[in-house]
Amino acid sequence: MPKKLTAPKLPDVAPPARATEQTLAENATDETTRPYVTRDALVAIETEQPLGTPVAPLPEPGIDPRPQETPGTTTPRAISEPAATAVISPAATSENVPVVVEAPTVIEARGLVKRFGHNVAVSDLDLTVRAGSFYGIVGPNGAGKTTTLSMITGLLRPSAGNVTVHGIDVWARPNEAKRVMGVLPDRLRLFDRLTGAQLLYYAGTLRGLDNDTVRSRSADLAVAFGLEDALNRLVADYSAGMTKKIALACAMIHSPRVLVLDEPFESVDPVSAVNVTEILQKYVAAGGTVVLSSHGMDLIQRVCDHVAIIVQGRVLAAGTIDEVRGSKSLEDRFVELAGGRKVAEGMEWLHNFSD
Repeated sequence: MPKKLTAPKLPDVAPPARATEQTLAENATDETTRPYVTRDALVAIETEQPLGTPVAPLPEPGIDPRPQETPGTTTPRAISEPAATAVISPAATSENVPVVVEAPTVIEARGLVKRFGHNVAVSDLDLTVRAGSFYGIVGPNGAGKTTTLSMITGLLRPSAGNVTVHGIDVWARPNEAKRVMGVLPDRLRLFDRLTGAQLLYYAGTLRGLDNDTVRSRSADLAVAFGLEDALNRLVADYSAGMTKKIALACAMIHSPRVLVLDEPFESVDPVSAVNVTEILQKYVAAGGTVVLSSHGMDLIQRVCDHVAIIVQGRVLAAGTIDEVRGSKSLEDRFVELAGGRKVAEGMEWLHNFSD
């Protein structure tokens, strides 16, 4: 008797997963080039049809696009009302809605603390700076601005907390972190027995630049900062403003990804300040990131897009300029957070002149 043939049992196969915003977003490799949301993709998801399937045109305003039912009949509904689910489409049309993508984080400080004996200069400070920002840091004297910037750049070891620059731990991998930064610290000590040209050459070769590149960039920086006539003079003979400019040039010569500048415009004349500001703005427009501290509120409002107000070692407000100042000026908001205006009393003796 012939054997009864039976079909082999096939393994269970899960149906193909529907494309969703989450899965498509996970497959995107570059946040800055993520595509957009389209109506075609939305309808394709709801009807489980492949992308590219023709979709009926949008109805005129005021017209119900759903099939009309006559008495005694029922019209089957093919799909439900579109759900509020956005998907990522590979096509870009005039109907696209742009997807807002935040810039990657360049500097991230978490729980920074710095103690000098019993004095706490910085207390549990958090700060996030994103790529392409012109970030201003303001605060009263003794607020901890310089201490914070020194810890971020690896010049001062924190008592607690950590700092990463471009994902590199500043204190675990200091050499790698410092390669991507240009730093202008407060009360900078320079090798002032060198000429300006020699100092720039030293800064460039220290960063690994070859001879021709150092000389070419030194010439460009000298013109940009108005130091052409001073390059062959000793830095010890420079004025305070010229010393600040040559130090800033040394910080920029290796074209770093991040510039951290502590009071870069202190003692700099207005003409040079305008030139330096323009250089920094072009640097940010090209994708660089600038973090600077300053007491000039007008300067911060004019050139910065983000700001943090530090008082007594803590960040009391941080965000975009508009978010921090609200309906007030940045100066008024700063004064309010710093303790308000002080009324001078008991100074009547000052009105009785000594002569």
